[in-house]
Amino acid sequence: MASDVNDLTMDYEEDGILIVKELDKEILSKGAWATVMFRYQKWDKRKKEYGSDSYAIRRYQKVHGEFMQKSKFNISSSKQAEKIVEALQGWLKG
Repeated sequence: MASDVNDLTMDYEEDGILIVKELDKEILSKGAWATVMFRYQKWDKRKKEYGSDSYAIRRYQKVHGEFMQKSKFNISSSKQAEKIVEALQGWLKG
């Protein structure tokens, strides 16, 4: 794990192949508890290519100087991401 919130990543390699490729991230909060939103792609072994963009929000707690993942929420599709954005925009206007 990472000791600095900026070093947290979704990248995951297995047998020399980057299985989860982080495309972008947004740090939503910092401190003893950090919240990070990621945009990423997963490797499709069958097709031998990366799939469509996916999104995740992860919460980390700093324990003994290292961030440990405590919870995560994977957004299953671009359509679901758009619905989340619409709901938040509606609530923020209200």
